[in-house]
Amino acid sequence: MTLSVKSIFQKDGRHEGVRRIHVYLLRLVYILMFFVLGKDTWTHILVHEGPWEPNDAMAWCVWTAFATLAALGIIRPLKMLPILLLEIFYKVLWLILVAYPLWSTNSLAGSPSEGMTMAFLWVLLPILVVPWGYVVATYIYRPKAG
Repeated sequence: MTLSVKSIFQKDGRHEGVRRIHVYLLRLVYILMFFVLGKDTWTHILVHEGPWEPNDAMAWCVWTAFATLAALGIIRPLKMLPILLLEIFYKVLWLILVAYPLWSTNSLAGSPSEGMTMAFLWVLLPILVVPWGYVVATYIYRPKAG
């Protein structure tokens, strides 16, 4: 099997007609989620001492679940697209509701939200690699009965 640059931009029958480049980039995003986010979240959970503040614990558990489930995305990138869609939705929503109002009033710099904003701006990566045509065709235009 020879891999050419041209072939990675062709649609792949093994992946429901999604271009190979999308599959490879999706796997890259899942790998980053699994290793980078997973290292931070699992470390935070495992070394935490004392009682948890409930909302803080919920956030750490959700992010840890995202990172851990990303391992499935490495193997089955299209099957795990809903996890990326949820990530995109909650991060973009947070940026609109929290970060943008602070930024528009020049209050973001130095605020408690500044660090989260910088981390959430990485949402551009999954936005760019998601095969949006496949998402529309699969989840919106003609959802499968199930």
